[in-house]
Amino acid sequence: MTDVGAPLSHAAIVARELGIPAVAGCGNATTRIATGEVVRVDGARGTVRKVR
Repeated sequence: MTDVGAPLSHAAIVARELGIPAVAGCGNATTRIATGEVVRVDGARGTVRKVR
C-alpha cells in the first residue's frame, strides 16, 4: 500500500511483476495505520478495515 501513486506508478508495476497485491493512492493511510497493525484492504470497494 502506498499513500501516493497510480496504476502506472513504480510501486504498482513492481507489485505486478512480482505477483503480489498492491493498492496505490491511499492518501494518508500509512500515517494512520500503526506499525504491526493488521488491516484488510478491499481495492474493489475502496475500503480499509482494522482486523486487529
